[in-house]
Amino acid sequence: MDKFLQIAPHSLAIVLSRVGAEDKPAVTEKLQHHHTGYEIFADFKAENMQHFWNKKVTDAISETFFLGWIDEHVLLIQGKEDHLEVLREGWTRRALKPPRGFEIKCIGRLGDSFTRLQSLLSVLHLDYNE
Repeated sequence: MDKFLQIAPHSLAIVLSRVGAEDKPAVTEKLQHHHTGYEIFADFKAENMQHFWNKKVTDAISETFFLGWIDEHVLLIQGKEDHLEVLREGWTRRALKPPRGFEIKCIGRLGDSFTRLQSLLSVLHLDYNE
């Protein structure tokens, strides 16, 4: 039987990667400023609210909420399951836009199997004790 670790119901983890950081060795201090997770979430929403040709995406984005920001790589959002499914489909179809300065590496549902969560935690250098 699989173990499950439910972090939050109806949640989605969006794994991000910064773009262009290694291309610019002489980055100014202002550009190195680490944004808060909420600022990145707000930018993610703003980028995707412009899908005027895809009402399902704009409706889904407008109904999501900021849940957390882990290790400056993982944006955690919460919303109704049908809205989260629209976002997963949008990412699969390459219609979901990342926040400025990032690319979306993958999207996963929180509450998936324990082993998948352990893998994510080890990648993020977080400790989990049973």
